[in-house]
Amino acid sequence: MAWISCPCWGANDDESAGEVADRDPVVLVSGIGGSILHSKKKGSKYEIRVWVRIFLANLAFRQSLWSLYNPKTGYTEALDDNIEISVPDDDHGLYAIDILDPSWFVKLCHLTDVYHFHDMIEMLVGCGYKKGTTLFGYGYDFRQSNRIGQLILGLKKKLETAYKRSGERKVTIISHSMGGLMVSCFMYLHPEAFSKYVKKWVTIATPFQGAPGCINDTLLTGVQFVEGLESFFFVSRWTMHQLLIECPSIYEMMANPDFKWKKQPEILVWRKKKSENDDTSVEVETFGPTESVGLFNDALKDNELSYGGNKIALPFNNSILDWAVKTREILNKAQLPDGVSFYNIYGVSQDTPFDVCYGTETSPIGDLSEICQTMPEYTYVDGDGTVPAESAAAARFKSVASVGVSGTHRGLLRDKRVFELIQLWLGVEPKKKAKRKNLKTRKVVDSC
Repeated sequence: MAWISCPCWGANDDESAGEVADRDPVVLVSGIGGSILHSKKKGSKYEIRVWVRIFLANLAFRQSLWSLYNPKTGYTEALDDNIEISVPDDDHGLYAIDILDPSWFVKLCHLTDVYHFHDMIEMLVGCGYKKGTTLFGYGYDFRQSNRIGQLILGLKKKLETAYKRSGERKVTIISHSMGGLMVSCFMYLHPEAFSKYVKKWVTIATPFQGAPGCINDTLLTGVQFVEGLESFFFVSRWTMHQLLIECPSIYEMMANPDFKWKKQPEILVWRKKKSENDDTSVEVETFGPTESVGLFNDALKDNELSYGGNKIALPFNNSILDWAVKTREILNKAQLPDGVSFYNIYGVSQDTPFDVCYGTETSPIGDLSEICQTMPEYTYVDGDGTVPAESAAAARFKSVASVGVSGTHRGLLRDKRVFELIQLWLGVEPKKKAKRKNLKTRKVVDSC
């Protein structure tokens, strides 16, 4: 039973038909890792949740989500041709971005590490938004490129649905993290649809110019999605690395080399070198955003995984890099249409990785392939712990408001100050709860 995905008992698609919207609709757009993913065998009607899982996570992840990039199509495709990956659209798209592991155990123990838009959904419902009429969610296969047709057309359909369900009222998009990059790509690729359906756009923690420290290290050594005790049950850093090395979305969040950083982000490597006289010395090699590509190629040249009894090479993927370079060109050219109001919230006051260093003076790196088994040391800047404030604040669009809020990357989705700003910009406030007159009834309700 643990392998069967939990159904969502939200409103049916037709349940809200005929209701009159009393406010402009909101569409919530998730970021990297922010959508539930289901897996099933082709021809089967049984699905399992493969992302996110607290239990059996590594097993489900390796069996279903490890994939290879197809340069002919631009899509990342499962290693097993018989596996299909999908995003559940239950509860008008909100289920997939609410609690990423909606199992009874997670809810009972209140493991907020996998709570995503949950608190924001509750806040908006508390302000009078109705699921399926004025509140919708958009989750997607975050392994794919931010400009790939499947994702972009899915967002277009979701915006159109929200527009029509609310009585042709224009939409407010609230995007988190990488979701802001996808919205930017959509805005460039479908400007007429964006102008038709969108009135306001609120971004939260978007890496507009990249997330250098985290992405550089992700490509070289992987990433730990969940910290603390839960990490022992979750997908390992190495397992994540073998997925992300084949994901265009990761390459699209590399540092923008055309952006005028206060200081260019760097990768530093303490190297052991031999001279012609066989003398050994230790030197620090420095790689900027452009030079880092050569480092990635050298460090990952021997990277491979075992799948189905076979060894599969997973070096740095230059085909994905070429695709990502074109995505960056789109992001640099995207323009906000007239009549759309833009608001930006970014995290501050958190140590955020910027420069990444491998090896030390006393324990240097020999062959660069050793980096993939080396834990890094970071140089930190101000930000949300993942995205530097410098990157998130540099949206290139004229904003009605751009506000730095003290908080972590995912924590901003539960932050009261963020909620206050969103309520202000939406022009709404929480509904006052009716006073309970009967004390006996109140005790019964509270106990339930």
